[in-house]
Amino acid sequence: MPSPMIPSRRLLILLAPFLFAACHADEPKKPAMETSHEAPAPPDGKVEKSDAEWQKLLSPEQYRVLREAGTERPFGQVYEEFKKQGGGTYYCAACGAELFSSKEKFDSHCGWPSFYDPSKAKNVVTKTDYSGGMTRTEVNCAVCGGHLGHVFTGEGFNTPTDKRYCINGTALKFVPAK
Repeated sequence: MPSPMIPSRRLLILLAPFLFAACHADEPKKPAMETSHEAPAPPDGKVEKSDAEWQKLLSPEQYRVLREAGTERPFGQVYEEFKKQGGGTYYCAACGAELFSSKEKFDSHCGWPSFYDPSKAKNVVTKTDYSGGMTRTEVNCAVCGGHLGHVFTGEGFNTPTDKRYCINGTALKFVPAK
C-alpha cells in the first residue's frame, strides 16, 4: 500500500520553485553586468568587509561569484552584453579596483568575457586552484580578494600573451570610454 505522504511530497516538489521565487520577489533586479559612466573611486589600500557587509553591497549572484568562488552560467546575458560593449575599462564590481581594459578583450567563444592581459597587473593576482578535480589558475582581485575567474595559457589564441583570462562578467563593472 502506498504511503499517504507521497502525494504531498510530489506536490511540495512541484511547488518548491514557486515558493522560493516568492521569497525573492521584492529584491531589486540588477543588470547582469553593471555599466556606469563614471569610474569608481579607486580603493585606498586593501578592502576588507564582513560577509554581512558584502551581502548588503553585492547582488546575490555577485556575492556567489565574488565571495564564494562561484561561476556564472556560460553564454548568458552578461556574455551577450560584454560582446556588445565598445571601448572602456572594467572594474571589480565589489571594490572598484581597475582590472581590465577593452583593448585587451577578445571573443574566445567560450561563453564568458575573455581578456589576454590585465590592464593593471597590480590589481589582479593569481593562485593555484585545485577545486573541481583539476588544477587551474584562479584569478582574484588583489584589492578585495574577490574571485574573478581563471586564466588559461597555451590554447592557441592569436593574442600577444597566449593567455585567456576567463572572467565572470557579473564580477565586473564596465565604464565606457569618454
